[in-house]
Amino acid sequence: MEQKNQLLSSYDYELPQELIAQTPLSKRDSSRMLVVDTPTNHTHRLFSDLPQLLEPGDLLVLNDTRVIPARLYGYKSTGAPVEVLLLEEQPNNCWLALVKPGRR
Repeated sequence: MEQKNQLLSSYDYELPQELIAQTPLSKRDSSRMLVVDTPTNHTHRLFSDLPQLLEPGDLLVLNDTRVIPARLYGYKSTGAPVEVLLLEEQPNNCWLALVKPGRR
């Protein structure tokens, strides 16, 4: 069995802020998506192109999760900025959250 790379650092990459959608487009099928054909070939397409990209036998997995609009900004004791995105309330007044910058 092939061993997968499970180091968190293996999935660290640069993502320019201007490429991160902050709000949905009014015409949702105009959203861009990344299409990966092979490990070395990828293209950007529109979501409206999806029916032409699917072939018989393909499996389409939908992610319909939602995040609440709770983004908190602050500073560490070092003065470095920190951002916390609250995702889901847990028991005992705890929250599932994403923190940026995260551990490397």
